[in-house]
Amino acid sequence: MKLKGLRAGLLSVWLSGFLLIALSFYGTQLLSPSSLDGPFRYSTRSIAAAPRITIFTALHSLDEGSQALLGIRSWLALSSQVTVVLFSQHNNSSSYSSFTDKFGSRLLLDSTIDFTFLGTPFLHSMLARSEAYKSDIAVLMDPEIVLLPDFVSALNHAHKLDRDWLLVSSSVDVPRFPFHWDETGHFWRQDNGKRVRFGELQKIISSLQSWQSNSSEGKMIMAWNNVDEPLHCGVLPPFLYQRGTHNQWIISEAVSCKRRFVFDATSTISSFFLGNAKNRSDKYNVSEPKTRNWEYIGNSHLGQLYGSLFSKSYTLPKLLKCNKRYMFVSALDRSVDLSMLEGKSVGFRTREKISACISRTKSRSLKIDFVQKDKAVPLLKFPFDLQSLLPLVADKNRTVVLSIAGYSYKDMLMSWVCRLRRLKVPNFLVCALDDETYQFSILQGLPVFFDPYAPKNISFNDCHFGSKCFQRVTKVKSRTVLKILKLGYNVILSDVDIYWFRNPLPLLQSFGPSVLAAQSDEYNTTVPINRPRRLNSGFYFARSDGPTISAMEKVVKHAATSGLSEQPSFYDTLCGEGGSYRVGDDRCLEPETNVTVQFLDRELFPNGAYGDLWLKEDVRAECEKKHCFVLHNNWISGRLKKLERQMMRGLWEYDASMRMCV
Repeated sequence: MKLKGLRAGLLSVWLSGFLLIALSFYGTQLLSPSSLDGPFRYSTRSIAAAPRITIFTALHSLDEGSQALLGIRSWLALSSQVTVVLFSQHNNSSSYSSFTDKFGSRLLLDSTIDFTFLGTPFLHSMLARSEAYKSDIAVLMDPEIVLLPDFVSALNHAHKLDRDWLLVSSSVDVPRFPFHWDETGHFWRQDNGKRVRFGELQKIISSLQSWQSNSSEGKMIMAWNNVDEPLHCGVLPPFLYQRGTHNQWIISEAVSCKRRFVFDATSTISSFFLGNAKNRSDKYNVSEPKTRNWEYIGNSHLGQLYGSLFSKSYTLPKLLKCNKRYMFVSALDRSVDLSMLEGKSVGFRTREKISACISRTKSRSLKIDFVQKDKAVPLLKFPFDLQSLLPLVADKNRTVVLSIAGYSYKDMLMSWVCRLRRLKVPNFLVCALDDETYQFSILQGLPVFFDPYAPKNISFNDCHFGSKCFQRVTKVKSRTVLKILKLGYNVILSDVDIYWFRNPLPLLQSFGPSVLAAQSDEYNTTVPINRPRRLNSGFYFARSDGPTISAMEKVVKHAATSGLSEQPSFYDTLCGEGGSYRVGDDRCLEPETNVTVQFLDRELFPNGAYGDLWLKEDVRAECEKKHCFVLHNNWISGRLKKLERQMMRGLWEYDASMRMCV
């Protein structure tokens, strides 16, 4: 008995020493970043408290029989603790309503993120919006990924870690999946109706799948805890979701930041997608035509401009499961940190079994696609011009909202865009006066075209009202409007310094043919609003009809020979010099074209000096009381003063630091 006890004591001492050496060596090299004070441990959270899991994805449509439908069903069947949030612009369709009714509050639709004019969602907007949902674990994945139950087990294990973490896992491409959900939506069944157990399902998937490592830009899963904290240091660029680069960028930044323990769980999470799926509902992941290549190139440009993606290489520790236990293994030498075994004591035989399991495990891992920093990225070329954009953005009445901007006004342009998006006015166009604005607008997902005849070598910082720059730039507006009218589209011209409270399109379209409706620049409440040169050419509506086109041709011709801006040319041409064509107090009638100029009610369309609205303590409340449609931020000199006034009065919709709408 004494001898047996002595042997046990010596074995215990030997194992303790071995573990201390192993922990010291492995923990320092791999799992003890500089931000950690000591060995990695498990938290004291109650094992019984299952974490709340929220899965975020973006979807274009939800059709019965689509692989996205198959994937989302698999997520919701995993656990009652799983909630799914679908980001989509089309939340009112019948397919969404019928599908969400089946799952109640566990399936949520959200359209409050930023999308490009083609409907591609912005990743940085998705992640920012995800913080609004209360959850223990947030997950981001492609809607076509099908999950098996070990996904929840892996997340439950990660949830016990005592620090913030980021789990990444790639999904495998299988050629076919011969199973379907039963009517209850809880079990997979074969065509003959036989229920398929999880173990059998894993074996079948393993036999169908290719065990090659998957690219970090393929269909990937990201999961993280502490959803209120960022995944990485710094600001996430405006990547387009599922357009390449962003997965690799986030992993690289998270590793460099060292705020989170980043690990690869590809070997422990069973997930797949059908590589030859015929009915794909997720338009963000299908093979795109050449007209969409610019989205991938744009993401590549952002990846090179921001962050440390190309500065160094890295490998991720892997989460494996051996002998019914999870453990983290070095991706380099396959050594294991035994301290990660949930705080349990590890016997000699158990350690040997684990080592044998690791050595024979044919584990998959995430493939990191390294790109040299000096590797040339193709030029960002937008495949659209004015003529091809018009049918894409115009509403059913063939009407577009046009704005024209230079680079110094890019933030005000984006605030204007964000406001129109909030009002659900998608039919807008942007004319860029310089290449910088053009490139910026492309990366912001705007329907933009470049005016090759815009004035060159001008300083937009000094392009305020009355300046020579202002006089030259404003004439671009009338020329562009005329071009669009001749292409058969109606135009609402709106300067970017006009704040929209309500959508004015229904009211403006109620004016009949041969009527040009324009804002009045008159501020005096005791005089007619159509006084000489009080037509504001920063906001007007023109129909694409013969008389209006002829009238606009007269305006453009007059402005071309004028030493002033285009604004006096509008009034002198359409209302006559000195107001000789005036009719009553709010109209003019141009005799040659028989076009009527209707000056808009200043209570509904106030200029910047009318009623001292900008001086009110609560501008928004005053304008809403008047039922204003828009408010012009004019009658103030200088770009910076405009910006300050609009921001200070709470009429600002864009966060320039995050590059997203607020």
